[in-house]
Amino acid sequence: MPDTPITHLPSPHAPEIPGANGSSGRGPAGPRPARGKPKVKKLRLFFILCGLMTLAGISTVFGMMMAVASDLPSLENTAEYQAAQNSVLQDDSGAELARLTGNQNRILVGESEISPMIKNAVISVEDRRFYEHNGVDFVGIARALWADITRGQAQQGASTITQQFVKNALAAQGDRSIFQKLRESALAYHLERQWTKQKIITQYLNTVYFGNGAYGVESAMRTYFGTIDPAAGEDYLSTDRLSRTATPAQAALLAAMIASPSGYDPLQNPGAAKARRDMVLGNMYQQGFITEAEYRSGVATTLPTRDDVTPPVLDSQQPYFTTWVTQQLVDRYGAGAIFGGGLTIKTTLDTTLQDAAQSAITNDLGGVGPSASLVAIDNGTGEVRAIVGGDDYNTRPFNLATNGHRQPGSAIKPFTLIAALENGATPEDVYTSEEKTLPDPNTKGGFEVHNYEGSYMGPTTLRNALIHSDNSIFAELGVNTGTKKIAALAQRMGIRTPLSTNPAMTLGGLKEGLTPLEMAFAYATIGNGGVRRSGTLASPAYRMGPVAIQGVYGPPSPDDSTNPYSNPVDVNERREARVYPDSTGSTALDILRGVVSEGTGTAASVSDTSWGKTGTTENYGDAWFCGGVSDIGMTACVWVGYPDGQQPMKTEYNGEPVAGGTYPAVIWHDFMTAAVDEHDQQVADKEAKQVVDPSQPPPAPKPVPKAETVPEPQEEAGLKKAVDPTGDTPPPAGKDGGSSGGVDDSFLQR
Repeated sequence: MPDTPITHLPSPHAPEIPGANGSSGRGPAGPRPARGKPKVKKLRLFFILCGLMTLAGISTVFGMMMAVASDLPSLENTAEYQAAQNSVLQDDSGAELARLTGNQNRILVGESEISPMIKNAVISVEDRRFYEHNGVDFVGIARALWADITRGQAQQGASTITQQFVKNALAAQGDRSIFQKLRESALAYHLERQWTKQKIITQYLNTVYFGNGAYGVESAMRTYFGTIDPAAGEDYLSTDRLSRTATPAQAALLAAMIASPSGYDPLQNPGAAKARRDMVLGNMYQQGFITEAEYRSGVATTLPTRDDVTPPVLDSQQPYFTTWVTQQLVDRYGAGAIFGGGLTIKTTLDTTLQDAAQSAITNDLGGVGPSASLVAIDNGTGEVRAIVGGDDYNTRPFNLATNGHRQPGSAIKPFTLIAALENGATPEDVYTSEEKTLPDPNTKGGFEVHNYEGSYMGPTTLRNALIHSDNSIFAELGVNTGTKKIAALAQRMGIRTPLSTNPAMTLGGLKEGLTPLEMAFAYATIGNGGVRRSGTLASPAYRMGPVAIQGVYGPPSPDDSTNPYSNPVDVNERREARVYPDSTGSTALDILRGVVSEGTGTAASVSDTSWGKTGTTENYGDAWFCGGVSDIGMTACVWVGYPDGQQPMKTEYNGEPVAGGTYPAVIWHDFMTAAVDEHDQQVADKEAKQVVDPSQPPPAPKPVPKAETVPEPQEEAGLKKAVDPTGDTPPPAGKDGGSSGGVDDSFLQR
């Protein structure tokens, strides 16, 4: 667009015009030299320059349009599919862990093989002017800009489906120049003159990542809605196309997930997924794509459950870890780059520790009935060193470690302890252990507190109350300290899930449970004496959270083709923030060591520096042990239970109930014993290799990690600020794991 000419206004300091008497008041009037010609020359020069710049701009745009025309054939799904290169996940030693083979599970479908319901659902939420614009929606850009200005921050995107397709296709080919935005717009504009709208949206839906390993719309339909029941005769052939027969509810869910596959995942965030799906159904109704009856039927349809979802087969030795890391990578770099960009991703997983974790669970729990999950965190870096998400990914792909929200029981008490210590309490303060009824405005008659197996200690110290996990004392302590203060502290320490603040939370009675991953990460802050450690490559959805990626590297540079790390894209940098004073941290660790040496967690004892806390829910539906070994700077959390619900475990431990001090503590002990052995061996190997040369200067000190501010409680849960599901950022989780809002169907004609 040519520049707008600038009109020069008269200067406020221009010479005065002579008055009627011929005098300006500054001296005798006289003839003044004419100055009009120089001004005319300047204006002429200005307009000439503007014209030249306009011509240059037009020439540049025209040249770009002609240049990008040659790129159009490479945007075809088949060309992009063939050009894609698998990315590789490595463990912390550089050994191959998995191949991210998006094409292996990707099924390219044609225009007639995708239901109009899916296309209309996507158009209704991603690009409602799809059939009106020419690739670049200037009206949409203006509307988004106005919304961003009036709301004070970026709220809306303005990319069309055509632009999104071009971006996806170019990312898959690894082509990301400095002028990418202009190039994408030019390609989108040119593409609209070469392809039909139906071809564009079909090719686009073949490039979208829908989460849980589903790359492309047909793979997504099979993953979320392709449950096979051979006994009932419900099966489909490899040649079938489920994308032909999508219902309004199915189409709306897929369309809802495009903005954030993890944020609107029906398994991870069912509330958020339903809210956005229902919003898409509302859009479809308002835009005339579905009837009122179809809308009402759609919002009443349940979401796919963990038993319904069948992810594609992974080429991975550690599928639970791979799926978790892959989603982080897609969130950060896009599906095209991850599944087709030929990247090398070095992760934090220690395969020796991973094998030790799986062996401990199998040896101690195999054949008993319950499942177990384990997460181990390196205190010094916040890196995940081992993670067990379930027994068998092929039969149960739901990741208990990252997505399994379970009640923590007494494993929540260290948060109450630390909050109380910050509030002025001391380990030797005396409380009375007895039956109590504490005030609760939401419960008639108050909150009744009972101890495990009805045993009470009478007057005792705060230290002793934690060591023996006294409910009576800790409920009183928590209410006196303030449940909101405890919840805020827990989130600053690393708990991601929003915590309820009713009195029952002091004993782990939460509206929504916690995951082993966030418990292990928050406990690592305890192991660090109050310092929360993370890195720049932590999950984009979990600020200052656990780190699973050490570095991301592009295809090797030509001059160093044998080095997979010669072309760094991102390398993790350490970050840390102090949550509470070191003195408080030292006191808390000292008390928690007593839990292992003489309290409820003696079965976990590995060394004198072992510390931790047991947790057991009232009906024995969940059992935990979380803690660490200070000598090796590692924290781990173990959960044991039945993954399908809170099935009581009253006889599974040799005829006795499964409490936190039984299987969880034993598994933790066996894993940590292996971790200590590996640590000692690494120290011995390092010392054996060290040869001191007095003629050489000492090695440079390690870089000090950058200090960060701890996210405020309302920023936790992946910075879960209240966001409308109409935006691109997932809304905060409610009690069911997502938005707690209902369906707004006020627009329906009644």
